[in-house]
Amino acid sequence: MSRLNQELSLLQGVGLLSTSLLGTGIFVIPALAATAAGEASLWAWMLLIALVLPVAFTFAQLGRQFPHAGGAPHLIGRAFGPRMERLSALLFLAVIPVGLPAALSIASGFWQNLFGLNSTENLLIQLGTLGAMLILGQRPAKASGLIQGVIAVAIILTVALIWWKADLPRSQQALVPSISGSWHLLPVALGVMFWCFVGIEAFTHLGEEFKNPRRDFPLALLFGVLLAGLVYWACSVAVLSLNAYGNVQTDSGSMPLMLSRLFGEKAHILAALIGYLACFASMNVYIQGFARLIWSLADEGKLPNALASRNRHGVPARALLLVIAVCALCASLAHGLALTVDDLIRYANGNFVLIYLFSMAAGWVLLRGYARHLAAFSTLLCSLVVLMLGWDVSYALLLWATLGVLDLLRHPVEGWSIKS
Repeated sequence: MSRLNQELSLLQGVGLLSTSLLGTGIFVIPALAATAAGEASLWAWMLLIALVLPVAFTFAQLGRQFPHAGGAPHLIGRAFGPRMERLSALLFLAVIPVGLPAALSIASGFWQNLFGLNSTENLLIQLGTLGAMLILGQRPAKASGLIQGVIAVAIILTVALIWWKADLPRSQQALVPSISGSWHLLPVALGVMFWCFVGIEAFTHLGEEFKNPRRDFPLALLFGVLLAGLVYWACSVAVLSLNAYGNVQTDSGSMPLMLSRLFGEKAHILAALIGYLACFASMNVYIQGFARLIWSLADEGKLPNALASRNRHGVPARALLLVIAVCALCASLAHGLALTVDDLIRYANGNFVLIYLFSMAAGWVLLRGYARHLAAFSTLLCSLVVLMLGWDVSYALLLWATLGVLDLLRHPVEGWSIKS
């Protein structure tokens, strides 16, 4: 029986996940991929979607069979014992001090570029964004689903508008270009593009809140991944057709560049608005996921009981307030220390990959039949991504090892376990 209100519909779930996956990526990643691989990036998108689907399917099956607000750490704990659940939860929560300030910086950057704001005004926008998420998060999950569904439609319509105005696809551009002689470019592009599909693990925390979790959660996850993949591919076609890529400055502003070329300079306002809303949607899913993880751990007696309270809408309000407060503090510290977005993202990325890797391994332990074989393949895929990241994952590995030693000292007799 669900411990939270079951109010999310299939469409609301698709809206929540698709906006989480699109996030800021739709404004940057297609251009970065095009710079790295040219027209071969269209093949890379199709390959990436094919590779991500087994991961998404594994998460879908795990969420279908074990819907829980604890999300990925709970699933990992079911497979490998309470020690791994604690370590995975801490590893996931360790994203808050670095990942969310980075996302806030990207979101406020849209207004900074448009109005020439100073650093203090930029920070005020970030804090105001967190305030808006706090207000929205006090409402039932279906409120977030409705708003993010509207944002998803706005993003899709923006890409469709570009296709319509530019009369795409153009006859001289093949939608399935020749890949001959370009195979070696695909790994570089895939390394950039993988992060477009970070967000699936945060979505698992909402599994308990679907009206029919066994039916709608896996469908929402799979449809959300496919929809996001299709939008990314369509945006890549536009970037290549309009030559909105090629260097760091062009790549970072590819969407505003395309809109201004097609509709004039005032289109920058539309680009800023859609970009900000996309960032807001992506961060909102993560903050809701963090709050539910903290609430779930408190509800099970693993964190102070005060964090297990819910408001009149059945939402874990105190846990959400804690997450917002920590985000505000970390954003202020990042502002004071003048940390760059690159610095923050580099530390967060490894955490996500390890959570994916542990979750897929949990799927191999918990699932049966063909789902278990797909989980094994997904585990191999995530292992390859860890190797691809190289030194960038060292922070996450060191953090995980340090947390493991501290937990071993605190619970020396508990040991490690694997569900048979």
